[in-house]
Amino acid sequence: MFQIKVLLPVVLFILTVSACAQDKALKLPPPQKEAGKPLMQALSLRQSTRTFSPEALSMQDLSNLLWAAFGINRSETGKRTAPSAMNWQEIDVYAATKDGMFLYDAKDHSLIKVSDEDLRPLTGKQDFVKDAPLDLVFVADMSKTGNSSSGDNMLYTGADCGFIAQNVYLYCASEGLAVVVRGMVDREALSKKLNLKPEQKIILSQTVGYMKK
Repeated sequence: MFQIKVLLPVVLFILTVSACAQDKALKLPPPQKEAGKPLMQALSLRQSTRTFSPEALSMQDLSNLLWAAFGINRSETGKRTAPSAMNWQEIDVYAATKDGMFLYDAKDHSLIKVSDEDLRPLTGKQDFVKDAPLDLVFVADMSKTGNSSSGDNMLYTGADCGFIAQNVYLYCASEGLAVVVRGMVDREALSKKLNLKPEQKIILSQTVGYMKK
C-alpha cells in the first residue's frame, strides 16, 4: 500500500510532463532579414519545382521561411509580412515534417508541436509530398472573419492565403530552394488528425525543400 501511495504521484507527474511536452514551444532563431537576393532578381527566379532533396531544412532556413511567409514585421502593431482583409490574420501556418506537425506562432516566432505523427502524406496526393522534408499547410480560421458563412469572406481568405504562398515562393527563389504550392490535399483526413473545428478550413498546402542534386 505504501509503494502505491509513493508511486502514484510519480506516475501522475510523468504523465503530466508527457502531456505538456507535445505543446512545448520550439523557439526559432531570429530571422535573417538582410539575407537573400534582391526582390527583382527573386521575381525573375520564381518557379514551381516538383523534385526535392529529402534533407531536412536547417533551423535557420526554417526560421527565415516562416517569418517571410507570415511573420510579424511591425512589432508595435503585430502586423505581418502578408496582408489580410481587415487585418483578420485568419490564416494559421502548419509545418509537416517527419518529426511531426507543428503550428507556427508568429508572436513568439516559435513552433508548437500539435502531433507526433508524420502527416506529410495527408498534405497532398502527389508522390513527392511524402518525401520532401517540409509541407506547409495553410488553415483559415473563419471565426476570425466575422461571418464564416459569407461567400465574400471565403474569397478574401483565398486571397490572403495566396499572399502568404507568394511570400514563400519569393523567399525560396531568393535562397535557391525548391517549392510548389498545391490544392490537392486530403482535407477530411488531415482535419481529423489536427482536430480542426468546423470553422477551420484547409485552404492550400506548399511543399518546400532543398533542390535535388
